[in-house]
Amino acid sequence: MLEILLQPFQFAFMQNAFLICILIAIPTALLSCFLVLKGWALMGDAISHAVLPGIVLAYVFGIPLLIGAFMAGMACAVASGYLADNSRVKQDTVMGVVFSGMFALGIVLYVSLETNAHLDHILFGNMLGIDAKDLWTAGILSLLVSGAVVLKWRDLLLHSFDPAQAKTSGLQVGLLHYGLLTAMSLTVVATLSATGLILAIGLLIAPGAIAFLVTRKFSTMLMVSILINLITMLLGTYLSFHIDSAPAPTIILIQTIFFIGAFLNRLRQNRLASAQTLRDAT
Repeated sequence: MLEILLQPFQFAFMQNAFLICILIAIPTALLSCFLVLKGWALMGDAISHAVLPGIVLAYVFGIPLLIGAFMAGMACAVASGYLADNSRVKQDTVMGVVFSGMFALGIVLYVSLETNAHLDHILFGNMLGIDAKDLWTAGILSLLVSGAVVLKWRDLLLHSFDPAQAKTSGLQVGLLHYGLLTAMSLTVVATLSATGLILAIGLLIAPGAIAFLVTRKFSTMLMVSILINLITMLLGTYLSFHIDSAPAPTIILIQTIFFIGAFLNRLRQNRLASAQTLRDAT
């Protein structure tokens, strides 16, 4: 029995999968807290989809795929912000148009050109095919993003709650805005080999959403989101081995279950608080 439980840890590809989970869990969890507070879930979705044409073009021109993905993600983020600021169309509408257009462009380019890149791996990741290069890339990008967020989390928190107050306080709002977009793009690139484009948005939203439901203090929310992300990613990867499933969707499914549980628990607490208030009133 013990041998069966420990079996996943005996294979090198599973060890790499567990390791990349640990590397990308921290930056995605930290960013998810700010995206939840700012209501930027669609922005994360937009960037994760928009990197596809950058990947295809990078392959064509012979440059690293990660550079193409990052440039495409930033182009999408900047274009969405510019269009939202200079038109009557709301930002969520602009992002919906831009990210769907970029994703469609990527698909058209992919089917029009002969490449050795597997579309399934790009879209859904290939966590069981992680190599040393992927680990180094994810580790370096995760360290950069996590370090920047930890150093500036108070400024980012004020900017997320009240950009006008942040500007009045002397903070460089534009730098914080585009710095957060840059961090999102780098994180999507870091998670590309593990979860792919489509499932990356789950890691950028679910941990923060769950932590938001179970905590009251933002600093605690950051720590809880990291813990939840680590647990769900490691658990999903472990279970995928035994149930013969792909790790990335298994992770997202577990996070969804955690979210539903946190939501139901919050409803229960609200009902108990309301009942207690009625009893006190009578």
